[in-house]
Formats: sequence, structure tokens, C-alpha cells
Amino acid sequence: MNKLAKLVLVAAALSTLTACTGRIENKTKDCSYDYLLHPAISISKIIGGCGPTNK
Repeated sequence: MNKLAKLVLVAAALSTLTACTGRIENKTKDCSYDYLLHPAISISKIIGGCGPTNK
């Protein structure tokens, strides 16, 4: 029973994390970046790797 509880906990954590990933592209589709939890806290976004995504 203990192993089952651990397995359920790991599965729940993984499903939560995988639901929070994504990709942002600018309108001209020449640059994009991936994020893990939220687009505003992506390292690429913070350092300005793609520039503004709304141009």
C-alpha cells in the first residue's frame, strides 16, 4: 500500500508539471522560447532572447 501511495504522488506531481509547459512565438514566427511553469518567468523571456513577442 505504501508503494501505491508513493506512485500516485509521483504521478500527480508529474501530471501537474507537464500541464504547465508551453511555447511562445512572436507574430513573425522567427523566434520562440519554451517555458516550464509560466511564460513570465522563463529564462529566455527574462534575458530578452527573442525581444518583444508582440511585434
